[in-house]
Amino acid sequence: MKATLTIAKREFRSYFDSPLAYVVICLSLLVLGVWVFLGPGRFWQVDRASLSAMFQAIPAGLVLLVVPVVTMRLIAEEKRSGTLEMLITLPVKDSEVILGKYLGALGLVLVLVASTALYPIVMFKWPWHLGRIDMGPVMASYLGLVLFSAAAVAVGMLISSLTESQVIAFFVTFIVLAGLYWIGDLGELVSDVAGTVLRSLSFKEHFSSFERGLIDTTDVLFFASVAALSLMFAFRALESRKWA
Repeated sequence: MKATLTIAKREFRSYFDSPLAYVVICLSLLVLGVWVFLGPGRFWQVDRASLSAMFQAIPAGLVLLVVPVVTMRLIAEEKRSGTLEMLITLPVKDSEVILGKYLGALGLVLVLVASTALYPIVMFKWPWHLGRIDMGPVMASYLGLVLFSAAAVAVGMLISSLTESQVIAFFVTFIVLAGLYWIGDLGELVSDVAGTVLRSLSFKEHFSSFERGLIDTTDVLFFASVAALSLMFAFRALESRKWA
């Protein structure tokens, strides 16, 4: 566990040693603010204290930009530069490398998610008081975002472990996560059974319950299972170098 935490700290710190973390966080908050406050039918048009627009935008932003950018370099860059072999020659297990890098990347994404809490705080607590807001859905949504991020980062980690190219890792992660997010919308276009299956695989469908203030164990288990399976396959992908 000590080795895992050491790798996680190293990975997390590396994001802030470059402009990447600052650019991702600042750009994401700026785009989110424009979307929530200036987009058509958003906060100023609904005539009630609601952050539904924000919690609809954050997951889409995570799958379309943030997670692909953060995870594309996790294993792919280490493979390309040859530093992966050097890392693995140290007295650490493959599972510790995977878990440590995963926790470092997840930490950055959760810093971004936590930073979005500035919006409800300044809007409804201090310095402005733009109305009374039900904090139940807000807290449930943030729990959902933590689970959503854990699953999405694990998927990105898996894809990064399968290639040596950051560009390929970015675009494949983008496509896979976008597909997993919007696949439930296809359920409206197909038969009942197929539609049910597609919706059961949709990140968007499973997050929607949290957005409404509901914490369903099915949704919690879904995100936890996606994260666990993705990390397991990433470990197998890394381990496969021994069979080559």
